[in-house]
Amino acid sequence: MNDALLRSLVPSVLAVLVRRGADFAAAEDAVQDALVEAVRVWPGEQPRDPRGWLVTVAWRRFLDAARADTARRRREDRTEEEPAPGPVPEVDDTLQLYFLCAHPSLTPASAVALTLRAVGGLTTRQFAQAYLVPEATMAQRISRAKRTVSGVRFDRPGDVSTVLRVLYLVFNEGYSGDVDLAAEAIRLTRQLAAAIDHPEVAGLLALMLLHHARRAARTAADGSLVALAEQDRGRWDTEAIAEGVDILQAALARDRLGEFQAQAAIAALHADAPTTEETDWVQIVEWYDELLRLTDSPVVRLNRAVAVGEADGPRAGLAALTALDAALPRRTAAAAYLHERAGNPTTAARLYAEAARTAPNLPERDHLTRQAARLNTRLRG
Repeated sequence: MNDALLRSLVPSVLAVLVRRGADFAAAEDAVQDALVEAVRVWPGEQPRDPRGWLVTVAWRRFLDAARADTARRRREDRTEEEPAPGPVPEVDDTLQLYFLCAHPSLTPASAVALTLRAVGGLTTRQFAQAYLVPEATMAQRISRAKRTVSGVRFDRPGDVSTVLRVLYLVFNEGYSGDVDLAAEAIRLTRQLAAAIDHPEVAGLLALMLLHHARRAARTAADGSLVALAEQDRGRWDTEAIAEGVDILQAALARDRLGEFQAQAAIAALHADAPTTEETDWVQIVEWYDELLRLTDSPVVRLNRAVAVGEADGPRAGLAALTALDAALPRRTAAAAYLHERAGNPTTAARLYAEAARTAPNLPERDHLTRQAARLNTRLRG
């Protein structure tokens, strides 16, 4: 059975149920029930119309739940007539569902959490890490969001900024995490850019293209991570880089700077440099300063500290790190790198090993472990 096919169909099926009158929480439960049934039935014989099959089963599950709940008599009356089974028109509702999940009744943080869980296919753990909060906190946020929208008609879609935030987090998880969602995030952002004339939509699309262009060079043949300085830049996708730069330049020309445009400008400077040493680190630090004015994020401050270490020397970078919380993810890894560049291999090896123990994923943990082993071997020799 094709798990990727099942995941790809979830947003569209969910959108169909919402359009037919199901509230979001009940629709999500019904779709999950249909997925369980698909896992049981499809290995024997996959239906000719997988999407139509899932819609039919999910709708029946929703109706069964509605009829069993006396508190939902009114909704039962509205949805009593089941649509005739048959092929479902091939309409891509995914982007629409992103907007529906960004409902005005939700806070931006809750809307992002709900969308990532229901549409993006990410686990609670994955986007809890993205938001730098405990998994239990994120689970409570999702539960509150579901309660808030329970029974609400999704006829007032949310704003673009919330949808952009969700697409950005889905792309990041697809780019570096366990689930490959990067290409889907780019596809949806292209759709949004075609539908909406908005500089930040263009900025996000440029950012995705510039990062995705380097993807092939980020891992070695054995799956291990390759640091930016060690990547084979000949493997970078020059067409994607050129497209990203063109989109970014057009967005910046409108003089309505946003955080995604600023991040894309930083990515463009990396993509433009023939080597790490030839990178314009001074300009990258300046763009990080702009980014901090737009969003005072601890992750941005961490990345800026590393850039300062490249522009002004590792000791300046370490000084910038001192203002950051020691528990910030990847702070220890950044400190290890800067200490190595500052000529402190013993401290760097210890910090690499410490960072490996708290790495957010297996490839990153293995990379940091190898860095520690490399320095320890040098020290023993």
